[in-house]
Amino acid sequence: MYNTTMAEDKSGLMLAVRVSLFSNIVLFVIKAIALVIVNSLAIAADLGISLISLSVSVFLYYVMKISERPADHFHNYGYSKIENVAEAIEGIILIGLAIAMSFQGIMNIIRPGQVHAPFVGLVASIIGIGINFWGAEFILKLAGKYGSPALKAEGIHFRLEGFISLAISISFCLLLIANYGGFVRLAYYIDPLATIFVSIFIALPSFRILKEAFMKLLDASIEEASQMDVIKALAKHYHRYCSFKDLRTRTAGRKKFVDIFLVIPQTITLKQAHNISRLLKHDISSSLVDSEVHIHIEPCEKNCAYERQNKKCPYMQQGV
Repeated sequence: MYNTTMAEDKSGLMLAVRVSLFSNIVLFVIKAIALVIVNSLAIAADLGISLISLSVSVFLYYVMKISERPADHFHNYGYSKIENVAEAIEGIILIGLAIAMSFQGIMNIIRPGQVHAPFVGLVASIIGIGINFWGAEFILKLAGKYGSPALKAEGIHFRLEGFISLAISISFCLLLIANYGGFVRLAYYIDPLATIFVSIFIALPSFRILKEAFMKLLDASIEEASQMDVIKALAKHYHRYCSFKDLRTRTAGRKKFVDIFLVIPQTITLKQAHNISRLLKHDISSSLVDSEVHIHIEPCEKNCAYERQNKKCPYMQQGV
């Protein structure tokens, strides 16, 4: 059952990567053809984004292959954290692209150039809107299902490109209106202004992607909802142990790690203690997808309120 689930997870993840790769190839070809015909700075910037996206998709394919490797002597916790590295790299690249685009846009405002065949650019941008928003929805759905941060960053990237294509489409509509209205001089500034707007639009979410990836690389705790799932599992078995302490969690890519110290009565057998640990571990692992749970057992030191008040421990006679 476990192997079947793992195989299904891998199949779903690689399907998302292949969709990303194929979509970016199609978008790159369309934008390259449009750039040759239209000579638009906004399309050139959008083509640059697609080139980066295509490179990231190839890298993402490699990342997913590595992240599936089991733990070994050199990486005792596996290779899942490489997904966070991919997430950070994507954020850095997008920020760099945004800076370069804004600089180029400012230079073209100082020395504006003419855009040819804006209708072709409009059609190419509309196609980009459809592909990017569809790709974003598909990839983000699988990213949520398998809890993959690298796929989530890629899905956000696709959605971002969809809004960029939308902004460029609007700029081409304004350009067509300006040309037909006789405002030819004004039309020269629409393209570089759209490029600057797109660069700002890229930078803001890219900083957020980079920040989240950086925090995860510092072994951030699992999200609050998952922490509550751990607490619920502990509450379910509250009658089987005295208390718990040093609950620690961390993330590595899509994997979640949970460490708990469980305090149990001194009178129970090793077999009973193992059974308590097994039941609790099963419930936590069932609620957290792709998780590793480590439960450390230690005997009660008899320093609780029952001991101080000379009362009988209620856990002594509890069955497991």
